[in-house]
Amino acid sequence: MSVDDLRGRFEGLFERDVTLVLAVLGTIYLAYILAGVAFGYELRGQLNSIANLTFYIGVFGMLALALNLHWGYTGLFNIGIVGFMGIGIYVTALVSKPPVAEGGAAQVGGFGLPLFVGVLAGVVVAGLFGLLVALPALRLRADYLAIVTVAFSEIVRFTMMSRTFQTFTVPDTIDLWLFTFDPAADTVGLGGGGGLILNYTDPLEALLRALFLWEPYLGFVAFVQQNFISNNPKPVIDGVVYGIVLLVGVGLFYLLLSRTGKSPFGRVLKAIREDEDVANALGKDTDRFKLTAFVLGAALMGLGGILWYSGRGSITPPSFRPNITFFIWIALIIGGAGSNTGSFLGGAIFAGLLYEGPRYFKNLVETAFELGDAPRNFGEAMAGFASLDPMPFVLYTLDSISQLRLVIMGVVLIWLMHNRPEGLLGHRKETASSVDLARPGSGGSTGNPAAADGGEEQ
Repeated sequence: MSVDDLRGRFEGLFERDVTLVLAVLGTIYLAYILAGVAFGYELRGQLNSIANLTFYIGVFGMLALALNLHWGYTGLFNIGIVGFMGIGIYVTALVSKPPVAEGGAAQVGGFGLPLFVGVLAGVVVAGLFGLLVALPALRLRADYLAIVTVAFSEIVRFTMMSRTFQTFTVPDTIDLWLFTFDPAADTVGLGGGGGLILNYTDPLEALLRALFLWEPYLGFVAFVQQNFISNNPKPVIDGVVYGIVLLVGVGLFYLLLSRTGKSPFGRVLKAIREDEDVANALGKDTDRFKLTAFVLGAALMGLGGILWYSGRGSITPPSFRPNITFFIWIALIIGGAGSNTGSFLGGAIFAGLLYEGPRYFKNLVETAFELGDAPRNFGEAMAGFASLDPMPFVLYTLDSISQLRLVIMGVVLIWLMHNRPEGLLGHRKETASSVDLARPGSGGSTGNPAAADGGEEQ
């Protein structure tokens, strides 16, 4: 085999979706681990950082895939993502929280049903609200639809904060239908501005118990505590395992949406994205297809919200501000709309470099160096330059890293819009047939490596 053949095979390897995803993820994880080792991070800190990274890669990848179904496949400009996420987790909490008799916004009870029932209810209700939004709004296009969806997400958030729904009494007919028969369960609610404590069964524990793996898991935690991390390793291990579960969920999302995109249903969605009038002229009921896509995407966003917030212990309305929606849009833009592989990679890169990266860097610096107190304002930070001392400005910058990362996101977004508006895996074109029409009898072999999602690189 010649050198050119080896080079061609090597280059073709990195055009495969699985290899590309593994290469990007491996690079991100390796960078985090090496940085932790270089700055003297101990094992517990390393595992905690990896757990946070994996969690955010999972949730941003999952939600970018759901948004790709709306925008990348169908051309629906939805900027109300966080509203569907909030509906998903609030309904899950309402259904699965145990009944309580105490008062107070944070001590509102629920129906006490099993967690899987609550998750299913959250997904279904998010889809139903997607239907409610889609019915009047899908005749709108572009920015008009965007206005409706962002208004919907704000209505959801203010409803969560409303005193009207802070607590309310469940009608006896619903109480009997749910078979609770518990007087404490008659009063439920959304908690108002105080939010809700998510005191139902931990999602990871519920999953492991369902798979009969809970006892082996506790044995593994005990082994780690005896040999590696003596100081309560369970929260750290829980974070790592939960992140892995999220990545498995992303894989299922990816398979579902990839099959959808390659199906006749998916081809009609892409035809609507390119030119809805032409799709209508060809006899397709575009309103029905858009409605189905919007409801499915909204349900997946509800599931993403459930998986994102279930491990936090509590939820409050400020957690569902529109900035989460725009973070997910940035992730999709980085990867490239219309590509499922690009959507996930965009979520991973956004999580690793733009969302968690600045905070991780701050933690590393604070671990490695003894730093003093940061200046209270920008004026005090700049005053140090008068005496040729840059440390006040450095300390102020590290202390303001959360605000600074928004600036970094804006700079990256501007650069992308100028230099690669199609994203990392953009400029894809759809194949017209699974069989190469240029070479009859070829059985679908085009001689070109397949690009992500079944398309060819343009």
